[in-house]
Amino acid sequence: MVTPRYFPYMGGVETHVHEVGRRLAARGVDITLLTTMPHASQRSALPPTEEEQAGMHIVRVPAWPPDRDYYIAPAMLAVIRYREWDLVHCQGCHTFVPLLAMYAAKQATIPYVVTFHTGGHSSPVRTRIRDTQWRLARPLFAGAEKLIGVSRFEAEYFQRTLHLPLERFTVIPNGVTPPVASFADRPTQPLILSVGRLERYKGHQHIIAALPKIREQRPDIKLLILGSGPYEAALRQLAARLGVADAVEIRFIAAGNREVMTETLAQATLVTLFSEYEAHPIAVMEALALARPVLVADTSGLRELAEQGLVQAIPLTSTPNEIAAAALQQMAHPIKAEHITLPTWEACADMLQSLYETCAIGDVCVS
Repeated sequence: MVTPRYFPYMGGVETHVHEVGRRLAARGVDITLLTTMPHASQRSALPPTEEEQAGMHIVRVPAWPPDRDYYIAPAMLAVIRYREWDLVHCQGCHTFVPLLAMYAAKQATIPYVVTFHTGGHSSPVRTRIRDTQWRLARPLFAGAEKLIGVSRFEAEYFQRTLHLPLERFTVIPNGVTPPVASFADRPTQPLILSVGRLERYKGHQHIIAALPKIREQRPDIKLLILGSGPYEAALRQLAARLGVADAVEIRFIAAGNREVMTETLAQATLVTLFSEYEAHPIAVMEALALARPVLVADTSGLRELAEQGLVQAIPLTSTPNEIAAAALQQMAHPIKAEHITLPTWEACADMLQSLYETCAIGDVCVS
């Protein structure tokens, strides 16, 4: 597997790779995870360039520039070209990492598959050029054995953008870990959770803007924003300007600390995500697994969850008063995902293992 980032970085792709990778490794699939070394400003201690973790062999190589998210990592070329891999799985498609991985695999005639894992970006320029970016990379995508979307929305979007046959695509959604009953049955707090990295496009500012109106009817309500990132100062300034700083907490929970994350989600009266773009958000799936009401922006893969009756969606252009009204309605008369079957990480690993066995050069499973 090749991914731009892995732990100690935190995020949806990193969580996905960890959850499916360790499960596949436990089944006897020999997995090497090729990724980049964390930047100096984003690590507390230098991780090793090679180590064993969760049953996988982790290889980290340098990436440039150190202060941007382009992840130009030419050392990946040699790792892919000059070792005997049966299959290369590119996890993610936004940076130079998947381009290098696909190119190296193609040059070495190693079959490869790609999971898109698309997400938004706070830069309007980067957002506007995305379609052009994918079209320029079309020859590399076209060489893949299979192209994987984590949602129907994502697979259909790339099928339209790349103009490739529908049979080249498949959908393998992110999973959830079924919660322990004691978590799911725990009483909730007067608490709204807004989940996601602290970037402008994630939309935490929208629920902060609605909080004064919400607290007019529910003065006991607090807002907890779970995440970290460069937009934190702006969010704190907005809360202070609106006079709700004492009701807003911003906290980071490490992706590997699943028990604390589950316990926090279980306490919420409402979970929100007003992101401009999400393919298949893991935090929302975890909230649904705990039968928590969820309110989202009517965009991208979030709309797909609303169409399935799992969440309530409102327009991204909703005013603070409209968001407050929707939040109060969802707390009082929630749409809750009860008595449904959500995809699990085990099922995700099942589908990937089956795909690997179809696409790989040799036998990938020895168990």
